[in-house]
Amino acid sequence: MWQGGTKRPIANALYNLYISMLCYIRLDFSSMVSQKLRRGLLLLPALLLAGCNTVVLNPSGDIASQQGRLIVISTILMLLIIVPVIVLVVLFAWRYRKSNTSAPYEPDWDHSTKLELIIWGAPLLIIIALGLLTWITTHTLDPYRPLSRIDAQRAIAPQTKTLKVEVVALDWKWLFIYPEQGIATVNELAAPVDVPIEFKITASNVMNSFFIPALAGQIYAMPSMETKLHAVINKAGEYEGFSANYSGAGFSHMRFKFHGLDQQGFDDWVKKAKAESATMKRADYLQLEKPSEREPARLFGSVDAGLFHDIVNRCVAPNTVCLNKQMSMDLNVKPGQKHE
Repeated sequence: MWQGGTKRPIANALYNLYISMLCYIRLDFSSMVSQKLRRGLLLLPALLLAGCNTVVLNPSGDIASQQGRLIVISTILMLLIIVPVIVLVVLFAWRYRKSNTSAPYEPDWDHSTKLELIIWGAPLLIIIALGLLTWITTHTLDPYRPLSRIDAQRAIAPQTKTLKVEVVALDWKWLFIYPEQGIATVNELAAPVDVPIEFKITASNVMNSFFIPALAGQIYAMPSMETKLHAVINKAGEYEGFSANYSGAGFSHMRFKFHGLDQQGFDDWVKKAKAESATMKRADYLQLEKPSEREPARLFGSVDAGLFHDIVNRCVAPNTVCLNKQMSMDLNVKPGQKHE
């Protein structure tokens, strides 16, 4: 019986001891978890940064290098304003805090010419510098402009021949046509080192974005339109290429490998492609154009002449009028006159 006597105080003591032990264990466990959590949070940025690949700021092509340098210079120019402003906010908050009675109190102050000059003059100079930088690089890094140099130390020799590549964004893979070599590839691209490349880019039906971070900035691929990109790769290696514009279910797997090769390696790669029995005729393209995901890299030993032109003008299928011919006919038809 637990009423009266000494049994109830003993029970209470045991109960209190039990609760105290549970609390101690809980607090100890919580402190251990908190300590581990704090350490984990401190290490988390390092773990996240360990997986970063700063290829945009450390590329292998001259155009991408200039673009990366532009990002760095623009960021530094903007930080010239941002950092002092943040420092001054903290400094003013500390200096004019309520407890600091030694700080001057001037309730009637309303103007300072020197302060106005600094507040408006510094940002104005930064904007002028950014505007000048933007104007220059808008022209020098125009993707439609043929290259004038291989890198910062070497200009392009007059006799240098440009490699031409025609790019078609499909659902959800990439078709590359080499018109001068007479070959085509799917999800694989190659080019010789230090040779200018001219890309002509289009899409089959939806808008995409052609992007090789190590080579140059992204260029949109749009149906019935042709965009261009001039670039050069300066280091041999294997690089990642992908679509940087969402285009549907298979978008995340719309990737390809770009191989930077020496001239002999590129010639061997072309020979390997030419040896393939697969061809890229119009009927083959119409089959390839159908939506599919995770397409393996493939080489085609031959390609129909003018295929890229017909893709742009949407007349690959038989008995289809090309858009450029249709527009030409529409342009030459007088008001009220019908097509013959």
